[in-house]
Amino acid sequence: MISPAIVVIAFNRKESLNRLLQSLEIANYPDNDVTLIISIDKGNSNDDVLKLSNDFKWTNGAKRIIYQKQNLGLKKHILKCMSFAIEYGSIIMLEDDLYVSPDYYNYTKQALTFNSKNEDIAGISLYNHQFNVHKQENFSAVEDGYDNWYFQFASSWGQAWDAMQIKSFLAWYNKKHNIDKLKGLPKYVKNWPDKSWLKHFIAYSISQNKYFLYPKISLTTNFGDQGANMDVSNTYYQVPLFLGSNKKYNFSNLNESNALYDAYFENLKICNSLNLKNEEITIDLYGNKPMDDNKRFLLTPLKYNFKIVKSFARSFKPHDLNIIYDIKGNDFFLYDTRTTVNNNIKINKYNVIDYNKKTINLTQSFIIFKHKFIERFLIFIGK
Repeated sequence: MISPAIVVIAFNRKESLNRLLQSLEIANYPDNDVTLIISIDKGNSNDDVLKLSNDFKWTNGAKRIIYQKQNLGLKKHILKCMSFAIEYGSIIMLEDDLYVSPDYYNYTKQALTFNSKNEDIAGISLYNHQFNVHKQENFSAVEDGYDNWYFQFASSWGQAWDAMQIKSFLAWYNKKHNIDKLKGLPKYVKNWPDKSWLKHFIAYSISQNKYFLYPKISLTTNFGDQGANMDVSNTYYQVPLFLGSNKKYNFSNLNESNALYDAYFENLKICNSLNLKNEEITIDLYGNKPMDDNKRFLLTPLKYNFKIVKSFARSFKPHDLNIIYDIKGNDFFLYDTRTTVNNNIKINKYNVIDYNKKTINLTQSFIIFKHKFIERFLIFIGK
């Protein structure tokens, strides 16, 4: 079974780093010899981070401290540390404002081994998204009986790669693609600055039709501590953390999974419930995805003057289930875009607003709509 090295990315957050290191030390390790690498980007006043790293007692294997000779910035630092996957065969990469589950290493070993030599997988996420960053709405993947789901969106809050995955990405990245012209890359991601390594990895995943394997219950959580890319601390992206240990995970492959999501958080497998192929339909349940003129059918909550083949309610959460269980209503519309008509649709606006309002209350995300915070968030997530 694959045994990855652990790579911690640090800069100037001593307390954050200490919290992460403590969670790493008390976690469970099936192996007796796990290498911990702490890579510290050079800063004007982060000697305390270097001292903490040197003093930290790692009892689970070898410890390696690297202090960068010049300030790289987060993107270059991450890209440089990716190469450890080639040196060690595989790595778990963690930024310093994360916290890990006691079972994070066991999960990652199993996930990497399960997908060994699978060229459709771009990486393994330890974090479980519960928030649609494009729409600022609550999100959850459908439960299909497996411990994982698939997402064409790279992870940055705890991720793992093997050597093959990193070699493939770096070969693509070094060709310097113009990713802003990439079809299928959400506008929200395109607006991230070029200094974002995550922007490039998402573009790579989309262009090469690869997916990240995500857990149903998160093995990391994010504290969003104040730092170089965040003006104020926040806990908006914290998620429930798995507290079990030594679990035997039941992973699906891409064909088995009914939780296969594109970069817009849209479940591509619900086309099966409509007896359609992905090549025939644009799935746009969040009303945020551009229509593909090459596809005959469109599923969306938005009003168009196309023939309505079927319509669905927005009663279930997650809303994918309304399509899967064929719940009739006037919230989602399956259009035949080859036939134009004059539709007089009465959209159930109350249901949409009520759904979103509950979502906002649940995630406390109303603050995100403030202009200044959105700017800070883009810088933070864009990296």
